[in-house]
Amino acid sequence: MIKEKTYSTIRTLFSTTFKGLNNTGILLLITVIVAMVWANSPWQEMYRSLIRTDISFAIGDFEITEPVIRWINDGLMALFFLQVGLELKREIIGGKLSTPQNTILPIGAAIGGMAFPALIYFLFNTTGEASQGWGIPMATDIAFSLGVLALFGKRLPAALRIFLVTLAIVDDLGGVLVIAIFYTSGISMMNLFHALLFFGILIIGNYVGIRKMWFYAIIGIGGVWLAFFFSGVHPTIAGILTAIAIPGRVKIEKDTFLKRLSTLHSRFIKIKPVKGTLISSEQLDILEKIKSTSSEAETPLQKLEKALSPIVDFIVLPLFALANAGIHLHGDLLKVITSPVGIGVGLGLIFGKFIGIATFSRILVALKLAKLPKGVTWNMIYGTAFLGGIGFTISLFINELAFTDESFIFSAKVSILFSSLIAGIIGSIILMKSSKNIQTSKKA
Repeated sequence: MIKEKTYSTIRTLFSTTFKGLNNTGILLLITVIVAMVWANSPWQEMYRSLIRTDISFAIGDFEITEPVIRWINDGLMALFFLQVGLELKREIIGGKLSTPQNTILPIGAAIGGMAFPALIYFLFNTTGEASQGWGIPMATDIAFSLGVLALFGKRLPAALRIFLVTLAIVDDLGGVLVIAIFYTSGISMMNLFHALLFFGILIIGNYVGIRKMWFYAIIGIGGVWLAFFFSGVHPTIAGILTAIAIPGRVKIEKDTFLKRLSTLHSRFIKIKPVKGTLISSEQLDILEKIKSTSSEAETPLQKLEKALSPIVDFIVLPLFALANAGIHLHGDLLKVITSPVGIGVGLGLIFGKFIGIATFSRILVALKLAKLPKGVTWNMIYGTAFLGGIGFTISLFINELAFTDESFIFSAKVSILFSSLIAGIIGSIILMKSSKNIQTSKKA
């Protein structure tokens, strides 16, 4: 009897905790927990060894050898940025971002969210090598912030996700520019030129009407991504640029499509069927024409976005979380977090991001340069502003570039971990209350 009550309580707690969460959010959350436990368990050496294992790809005399973690962060994450870029382009072409007034708010919020964290960091680290870490708290981790937002499923308006996606992309592009200008000792201008050249080829392909995915895959991966990889500029930007070049228009208009489909349907019915379960060669030919016509009525952008969704949600993001969330905790953590570097990073991510995003959003709306998206409240903006303080990927990446002192690197890592967690929790609590208010108003 006691066991039954215990199991019932556990089931109730589990169902309450994960009520409304989508599969991607649950998987991402579980993966982060696994990474943290693994990195601080007796098998921590196995974890470090695994993510540092070199993997090589070679074609003839050409060879690339990189550790697993870099293949994930610089390679697989390009697919994530490609998916995000496709979603953003779709919204710009015919969605919520199709008018300039709708894009001003997230872009302005992103600028504020980059400026304030850097200023706060500088207040605590004005001189020496420590001052080089100002770029660390500027970044919003698009994967984890959207992952947290995904936990709420449809309980929050879709416009809020678009706001965060746009904000995070602008933020990430800003982070990439900061890395390229301030934290990259040697950019290969020739490889950067090659990347832009391949991007130009993709744009030309779009303009002349090329709709085959293999063309964009080969040029996008073998050209744009590879050139960025060797240029010294973070290669995930290749995903965004490739997304911009993917065609977002149909090849056949709606009326023409329906008329052609009706004609093919009539021809199919009039053909005398053959005996048995097979169809005639004439019918098979008509079915192929229907497939071809249907393909022309779809946009390559939406087809690719749909195809990428399960790959990104169930492979790319979990692998990214597993490789990046496992930080080994040791020593006096309180002392580490309260060091000037730790405080600068922590306050920058938690409060700098919130102040910058919320303040700039308020100013833009007050000046009537922008307006809140439909269904989005100020409390939702505040909650999302705190989610902007989740700074994993680019923050960790800049951390490795900013410092040579191991104590600074470790302090920043620990601060990134805990402040991102705190920012995520605060943002989640605010958004949870907002989602409950929405549900209550709907019932009323």
